[in-house]
This record gives sequence, structure tokens and C-alpha cells, in this order.
Amino acid sequence: MIKAKPFVKWAGGKRQIIKELMKYVPEDYNCYYEPFIGGGALFFELAPKCAVINDSNSELMNVYNVMCDEDKYSKMCRLLNSYEVKNCEEFYYELRNKDRDKEKFNKLSDYAKAARTIYLNKACFNGLYRVNSKGEFNVPYNKKTKVNTYDKENLLVVHMYLNMNDVKILNTDFEETLKLAKKGDFVYIDPPYDQINSSFTSYTEEGFGKNEQKRLARVYKELDERGVKVMLSNHNTPLINELYKDFNIHIIEAKRNINSKGTGRGKVEEVIVTNY
Repeated sequence: MIKAKPFVKWAGGKRQIIKELMKYVPEDYNCYYEPFIGGGALFFELAPKCAVINDSNSELMNVYNVMCDEDKYSKMCRLLNSYEVKNCEEFYYELRNKDRDKEKFNKLSDYAKAARTIYLNKACFNGLYRVNSKGEFNVPYNKKTKVNTYDKENLLVVHMYLNMNDVKILNTDFEETLKLAKKGDFVYIDPPYDQINSSFTSYTEEGFGKNEQKRLARVYKELDERGVKVMLSNHNTPLINELYKDFNIHIIEAKRNINSKGTGRGKVEEVIVTNY
């Protein structure tokens, strides 16, 4: 069967380092867990038969849920087709600003919200997902006259894969998600990365700061004590090296493609932390 690929462009996406990640994936495991799924590059590459995926971004997880429903999936695709025709700056901002009126936005159907999320991801500046303190999407238009919102074949493969396997889709805190992981399971953790300087991006209105990195490290240690196989990605920073000094830290070079400033893009050092 053809492997699915990420259907959204996500900051920190792992497509470009997938070969490096695959070197450290354990040979065997029971259920696969990914608490910060984002675009799901490793998830789709491994295509596990049993998986639990989660993200705190409710709009993103709504898309995954819509993908599992035949009727909603079809309606979402039809909307995306119409959005490609309507694409222009005025239409982009009209659709983007729908979340400013929370009461009206909450009344939108699941598939309409999903189509909006995918369209904005493909039509916004540099494929960046960012919200303000009110949780409102605030990335400007990319000014391209033509937008391809989805790859028909790939989206169908994603739809089929999610329906044919035991994939549990959650939208909760990462710690809550990982309470379910048992001995012999494999957890891949790809959180918002630690920043030496303040990050320009917020995937949710809460953000993910130093205290969250420390909480995550505590959860990592708890998983290790339970016999869970754990792999984590992050920036190669002093804090991350200190938090995971008792585990195997592998340094790799990666290329950062999404940033608000051109100077913030380029080669960076990342770490892959394993407990096996």
C-alpha cells in the first residue's frame, strides 16, 4: 500500500529528517503514541496498526477526525475545491477572520472548519500556523494567485489508512495522553522546541515555555520507569541537554524552513533523545 504523507505544512515538520529519525526507531513495539502529532511525518512513515495521536491544537485534530468520516471527508474535499477557485487576498482574510466571532465560528460544521484549516495552511505566508493570545489565526496571506490545497491521491491514502487501522485521535494535554502508554509501547515526542531566544511562533494560545519543557522531561522519565520505549526531538540547547543527561542524546543537523524572518532559517543542530 502507498504510504501517506503529511497533508499540512507544519513548523518543525519532520519530513526532511525522516531518515535520521528512522535510524533510532525501535525494531519492535506494541502501540505507537505521538502526543504532538503536527503534520505526522513519522506517524505516516511508520503507518502503525495501533496508534494514539494527540495535539493540543483543536483545529488540527478536528481535521484528523474529519478524515475518518466518509461523508465529512467528501464534503471537506468539495469545499477545498471551491476554495481553490475563490482564492484571492479578500477571500483569504474573509475566511481567516471567521474565528473572530466565536459564537458563529463554533456553529460551523466540523468539515467546514477542517477545510478552513487546510486552506489557510496552504494559502498563508510560508505555511506557518500561528495564533494570537485569543487563539485567533493571525498569519497574513501569501499573495499567490494559485493555491493547491491538497494532493487528491495522498489525502485519499490518509483517509483510508485512518479508517483501516486502530488509530485513537485525541485533543488534550500531552501528559494526559501519555498516561495510557504501557510497557512495550513506543512513544515519539516532538514538542514545540526549546528556544534560546523567545519563539516567534505559538501553535496554541497557551504557548510552550521552559516550565513545559521541564514538565515534559519529568513525563519522559516516568515513561522510562514504566518500560515504555521513548524517543524525543528538540533543539540542541543547554536546557535540553541538562534535562535529558541520563539518556542517549544523538546530535543531528537539520534545516529550518519555516520562520518569520529569513535570518531564522537555515541549518540548526537538533537532538534525538532515546531511552533504549
